[in-house]
Amino acid sequence: MKVLAISGYKPFELGIFKNDHPSVIYIKAALKKTLIPMIEDGLEWILISGQLGTELWAAEVIFELKSDYPDVKVAVITPFLEQEATWSENNKEWYKSILAQADFVDSVTKKGYEKPWQFRMKNQFFIEKSDALLLFYDQEKEGSPMYIYEMAHQYQNNHPYPIQLITFYDLQVIVEEEQELRRTEF
Repeated sequence: MKVLAISGYKPFELGIFKNDHPSVIYIKAALKKTLIPMIEDGLEWILISGQLGTELWAAEVIFELKSDYPDVKVAVITPFLEQEATWSENNKEWYKSILAQADFVDSVTKKGYEKPWQFRMKNQFFIEKSDALLLFYDQEKEGSPMYIYEMAHQYQNNHPYPIQLITFYDLQVIVEEEQELRRTEF
């Protein structure tokens, strides 16, 4: 696997409204725990669309890992131009800092937002251009990741395409591991 598409919940879908929310630490820890073995097995590119939440947190994790794994790269391919136009100033700054560190930035459609088909087109592009999908998604809690999950699931009917989920159970395990680590440190 050389190219991995990553997506998942947006912050508001998880009740997260600030980047210093404690849950972000555990989400990033789950991403890191999943990504390191993939990188060690030869993963070269992470593909995200720059959506707030899981995708930008994943980019931050990769940027942190670059000191140990300098060859892994981040591509941000947005569904349309200026997707951040309606975002808050804080979110725009966060997004721009990710774009500034990315190895590749482009857009699937070379125009501003028009209709939801641009998101479907982005999902299709991601699935066809990647070797696998890592998705922070739990089928028990619906949300925007459902769309790329269903499309990837259909794609599997005719193509070998692994889908790896990070679920709320996985996050709970990370929380318990972190708490256990803290207990043993004292």
